[in-house]
Amino acid sequence: MKLNPHLSFDGRCEEAFTFYEKLFGGKILFTLTYERSPMAEQVPADWRKKICHTTFAIDNMLLTGADTMTEDYRKPQGVSVLLQFDDVAEAERIFNSLARNGEIQKPIQETFWAVRFGMVVDQFGTPWIINCGRVGM
Repeated sequence: MKLNPHLSFDGRCEEAFTFYEKLFGGKILFTLTYERSPMAEQVPADWRKKICHTTFAIDNMLLTGADTMTEDYRKPQGVSVLLQFDDVAEAERIFNSLARNGEIQKPIQETFWAVRFGMVVDQFGTPWIINCGRVGM
């Protein structure tokens, strides 16, 4: 079994995954729009270029995502994507990039369990936790 996070978006999936690809240095392996899927006729015309499914890989990890129809979309609640770092500079770089045009929930700083820890919701609505050093989570 593998555990891979799947992110839902309100129409900005392509923009988000392009941003994540540049930020994290991984690669988008697959993207399917609604217009190229069997669901093409089931979605409004202005939604057909939106993402039905995309897969992003970095090292041996996968992150998938899709645009969820507006009436079905719900903001993430009670869940965050945790990124664990060994390098303080890299943790701070990623945190600051995710925070740009987003919302900082807890500024990145030293805690009793980590050299750096911070929480942020990025500009696409995805909640992230950045943890670096001392105690692995």
